[in-house]
Amino acid sequence: MILLPLAPVRGRVRAAVLPLLAVLVLVAACADDEKPEYVERPVEELYNTAVDLLEEDEYAAAAMAFDEVERQHPYSQWATRAQLMAAYAHYEADEYDEAIIAADRFIQLHPGHRDVAYAYYLIALSYYEQISDVQRDQRMTQLALGALDEVVKRFPGTDYARDAQLKIDLAYDHLAGKEMAIGRFYLKRGDYVAAINRFRTVIERYQTTSHVPEALHRLTEAYLKLGVVVEAQAAAAVLGHNYPGSPWYEDSYALLVRHQLVPADNDDSWISRAWGSVF
Repeated sequence: MILLPLAPVRGRVRAAVLPLLAVLVLVAACADDEKPEYVERPVEELYNTAVDLLEEDEYAAAAMAFDEVERQHPYSQWATRAQLMAAYAHYEADEYDEAIIAADRFIQLHPGHRDVAYAYYLIALSYYEQISDVQRDQRMTQLALGALDEVVKRFPGTDYARDAQLKIDLAYDHLAGKEMAIGRFYLKRGDYVAAINRFRTVIERYQTTSHVPEALHRLTEAYLKLGVVVEAQAAAAVLGHNYPGSPWYEDSYALLVRHQLVPADNDDSWISRAWGSVF
């Protein structure tokens, strides 16, 4: 991922790590007991301790330490930066919900800050990292797409936008893979109309993904099973024109030949219209 510069202050006090951790642990341990004695520390010491924890991959502790910066010195310049760094630490700790909440809070409090683009990007990454495999519900993929698209629209030309666009392409490929998995299931079960609907979704919505050649082949196969010859020929023709060297075209061509047919263009086919509307 693209890292936010840490911008440590001079004179880092590494010896402060253990004392601060002790305070943080005491606070957590005494949640049901009397409130522990408040110990105020210099802001530079607190911030550098948090950075040390971050560099030592103690991400959960680092998030707590950055929160402590804001708690003890809420009006300092370090408090603002600590808010965003806490979000980043939560992200690195795989605490994605906490990262999203922290980054969104930073955006609400500092909409004009120079690092606000990173906050939007961090929210998008936190959704993206939660995308599940194609066999499961894809709600998180949709949330990731929305957040990634927000980065691209708000901050065009930035490294954040460029990386977000790459992840958008991967997310669309993921959604297409979901449709393909369901379509194959229906095809294997002999529910050809339901299978066609899934493969059609890939052609109409995810035409730039890696799943398109197989989707066209599966359409050829399903339409032949239903006896809808002209659509089977049209699917194979589109496949042959656009992916002539694909193994899927070889399979489609061989399948048509077994039925004494060949690929044939059909301008009235929805496949031809869908393809032409994009290319």
